[in-house]
Amino acid sequence: MADHDMLSRLMAIQKQIATLPPGSLTKKRVNGKDYYYHRVTVDKKRHEMYVREEEMPYLAEQIDKRKQLEKALKSLKKKALQAGVAVSGHNLEERPAIVSTLVSDQMSLSEMFSLNMLTGEALRSFAAPVRHYKKRACFDQLCTYIRDESDEKVFVLYGLRRTGKTTMIRQILNDMTDAELSRTAFIQLTARDTLADVNRVLKYLAAAHYGWVFLDEVTLMGDFIEGAALFSDIFAACGMKVVLSGTDSLGFLFAEDEQLYDRCRLLHTTFIAYREFENVLGIKGIDEYIRYGGTMSLGGVHYNETSTFADKDKADAYVDSAVARNIQHSLKCYQYGGHFRGLQDLYEAGELTSVINRVVEDLNHRFALEVLTRTFRSHDLVLSAANLRRDRQQPQDILDRVDATKVTETLRHFLDIRNPGERVVALNDGHVREIKTYLDLLELTYKIPIESLPDVARVGTRMVITQPGLRYAQADALIRSLLLDETFSALSFDERRFVKERIISEIKGRMMEDIVLLETTKAEPRKRVFVLQFPVSEFDMVVADDENGTCSLYEIKHSREMAPEQRRHLENEEKCALTEHRFGTITGRYVLYRGDETEVDGIRYLNVEEYLKSLSHS
Repeated sequence: MADHDMLSRLMAIQKQIATLPPGSLTKKRVNGKDYYYHRVTVDKKRHEMYVREEEMPYLAEQIDKRKQLEKALKSLKKKALQAGVAVSGHNLEERPAIVSTLVSDQMSLSEMFSLNMLTGEALRSFAAPVRHYKKRACFDQLCTYIRDESDEKVFVLYGLRRTGKTTMIRQILNDMTDAELSRTAFIQLTARDTLADVNRVLKYLAAAHYGWVFLDEVTLMGDFIEGAALFSDIFAACGMKVVLSGTDSLGFLFAEDEQLYDRCRLLHTTFIAYREFENVLGIKGIDEYIRYGGTMSLGGVHYNETSTFADKDKADAYVDSAVARNIQHSLKCYQYGGHFRGLQDLYEAGELTSVINRVVEDLNHRFALEVLTRTFRSHDLVLSAANLRRDRQQPQDILDRVDATKVTETLRHFLDIRNPGERVVALNDGHVREIKTYLDLLELTYKIPIESLPDVARVGTRMVITQPGLRYAQADALIRSLLLDETFSALSFDERRFVKERIISEIKGRMMEDIVLLETTKAEPRKRVFVLQFPVSEFDMVVADDENGTCSLYEIKHSREMAPEQRRHLENEEKCALTEHRFGTITGRYVLYRGDETEVDGIRYLNVEEYLKSLSHS
């Protein structure tokens, strides 16, 4: 055999070996059940990755094939040496330069490792469409990590779908020089990929002196949670910048708890403040934020028509795909003990989305078994009927005359909410606790304290939903339900419009309060932000500075017009005296509304949008 032919055959076998998983398979028996692991040694450290039973035959076949090829390669090298052919320097793992040659001249890395991978000029094309997009405030954290040569941790970019994770990666790629891009790889992972696949490609990228690797949707890998330490312990520790991103927020939190410990930097993208909504997407107005806020889907004039929350069907699909499936994926992949396993039966019965929707619809978003298990009754419908009855200018009893049972039943089907007799799984306190814990971890819910005067011992919490578009979509579903009622449909066009606008205004007013409370809390970590209740009425928001002994009082009104009743609580001398005695000197009294800034008798009216834009969230 000619020297050239023998070297070509050696190289061909080496390329085949590079595409196959290294290591070996092992089996462990725990509590009478067999568990399979893929054992790999990297830099004299042994790693074991969990393997699902259905993947065992294929992985075993691939490992066996690699061993046969390694045996053939050893035999061929021996023959080459006997024939006097120089083969030193041609082993891929011994000489990194060969990797670059193979990649550039013979086959792409994506072909070589069977992963969806982009490198070099392909990254420019991938990043180009977002070149002119404005950047989220949290982009700076990613940029700092990419540029900090001393940081040996991995960077975890996680959050619910459509909150800007992949866009931020594309934006950082746009900011890279040609030299940097030549040493950068972007890998889009799927459920078919394993840590063994990624380990192989990262080893070769490290050998070829790649400095930056972005692994998108990394939590789709079934063995990610159990083997995530591979990224920090091996590759980040060697100087490679590794960015892990994905929608499975819980999977990342589990991985941090079990594998990554203090070896990662976490950036959660789920919370999108009003200021960012307006600055990045160019969409102005608190009503637009109430209706569509929660995702960074698109910017520009057509955002509303294509928004995630443009209608209830889209919002419901988002709850199912981005929230419920997120939870289920984490449960499926998390192998340590019995954490949150009570929710698996709910998801498998198709009832997890139903329970989440019910929490969102509830007036106070309460996680209480008695709320979630009783026959469904629309809080929006009941509250709107009472408010219309009491309207000072144009009282209406139309919502008392509609067929409330039919309207509620229609709304229930729109929201996919199941009554007790329809459920396959009987809810218990364990389910409720786990759902609450999950939604808190996903940052979909947030607790605002409620304090009371003069009864200081009476305290509570107000739960707010951090993605307003989800909540508003349910209000829209109520209107659709009413339009199907014969009595409501018999009203004149102007009457129907008045009632619809009044219902929506009431819901927007409540949501606007939630938004202001949430964003003020996040912007003022050193102060206490809470609702202050009295035996009759309340201050919508109090911001107390305990260190300096001062506080500010706020009323929050979804109105463009000023009216004396908006100020009546702030002008109440008894309530203000009780508040000062408990929380310190009152330094300001404010009404947040949608009109222009002004002042009346020492009470300042602030535009709510300008107020929210003035807040800075760390």
